[in-house]
Amino acid sequence: MKELETVLNTLSSLIWGPVMLAFLLGIGLFLTLGLKAFPWRYTFKSFTLLWNSRKTSQEGDISPFQALMTSLSATIGTGNIAGVATAISLGGPGAIFWMWVTALFGMATKYAEAVLAVKFREVDALGSHQGGPMYYIKNGLHKKWHGLATAFALFGAIAAFGIGNMVQANSVADAVDSMFNIPAWQTGLIITLLTASVILGGVSRIAAVASKLVPTMAITYFSGAIFVLFSYFDQIPAALYLIVSSAFSETAAIGGFTGAAVWAAIRFGVARGVFSNEAGLGSAPIAHAAAKTKSPVQQGMIAMLGTFIDTLIICTMTALVIILTGAWTSGETGAALSTLAFNTAIPGWGGYIVVFGLVVFAFTTILGWSYYGERCAEFLFGVKVIKPYRFLWLCAIPVGAMGKLGIIWLLADVMNGLMAIPNLIALGLLSPIIFEMTKDYLYPTSN
Repeated sequence: MKELETVLNTLSSLIWGPVMLAFLLGIGLFLTLGLKAFPWRYTFKSFTLLWNSRKTSQEGDISPFQALMTSLSATIGTGNIAGVATAISLGGPGAIFWMWVTALFGMATKYAEAVLAVKFREVDALGSHQGGPMYYIKNGLHKKWHGLATAFALFGAIAAFGIGNMVQANSVADAVDSMFNIPAWQTGLIITLLTASVILGGVSRIAAVASKLVPTMAITYFSGAIFVLFSYFDQIPAALYLIVSSAFSETAAIGGFTGAAVWAAIRFGVARGVFSNEAGLGSAPIAHAAAKTKSPVQQGMIAMLGTFIDTLIICTMTALVIILTGAWTSGETGAALSTLAFNTAIPGWGGYIVVFGLVVFAFTTILGWSYYGERCAEFLFGVKVIKPYRFLWLCAIPVGAMGKLGIIWLLADVMNGLMAIPNLIALGLLSPIIFEMTKDYLYPTSN
């Protein structure tokens, strides 16, 4: 077991090293430039599109709004609470600046993924719309690239059990045990039963639940963070200055914080940013492919809001609470650091905001990733795999809740990185189509 852990550690370091981080940021930068900063220029119009898309009769399985909520259900999770705290504890406040950079360029990546997902989607034997990297590789690229589609689907089907299932269940079980003294097996059983009641109804039920839970919990968590920000309102400029200045200079040791070099800020900021918003991994377009829309560009505009909401809003709120309260110098890390920060600002109640946020966000992540993993498995084995995959998914939840997940974390980390590689290659090769479709949408009479 130790040998396996060593191998996975080495693979994780290689996959998430400078080359991968540069690849992720490089594709995002390339797409942003090729789109002439279209995602930044049309952010507010995209929110209008999202609001108007709640009810639509276009071709697809779920509304564009529900597609975004399903996507957000999988991305808003432990990364927004524990991941942000980990980035700060390892890379200093400057890591948040690099999370912002990752998100800004990630908006173009997420836009491109959704555009291709809708354009190259298919209808399966059950009449459901299927899409994502495996389909835009298969239907958009030459046969010599089709092995990438199989590779993505294989990595995605496996990675889902880590990042989207057992890791989330374990985080919930730990949080509930520490706050309410409820044993992990009981928490695991409850999560399993709740998950079964949703995922057995397919994407329509997942989308319906996500479209209610995600906005409610996001607004609740955001409101708690805003309360803290108002309490420390006069210190916000200094906190923002600390974030920006620390991004380009070494952060000195202070209190329980051991200090961090600039490279650490970049590395952990980018890595945690990608873990949180998943831009470039290729997971979110699987949900957007099911949207009721005939316009790939419009769905892409809605999709890119996922990165904006996840990282530039929710992650930023968590980061500011941690920095403003001074908790970042405590030496704590992960969810414990976020809990300490909220408890410092809102004694007695702050911890409950973090715990309930973590529980609901992690639960919705389990729902969203169940759909992603299932679609990847279906691409490999056909519709006959759906029921067995759902059964295995439910069995993995209590195992994750009660287990020690060191190796599972590492395996999920490796598989996530491997998912990104075929997806990023496909985005680069198919970028002319993305640019042309965007141009045609903006200037429909130019041809």
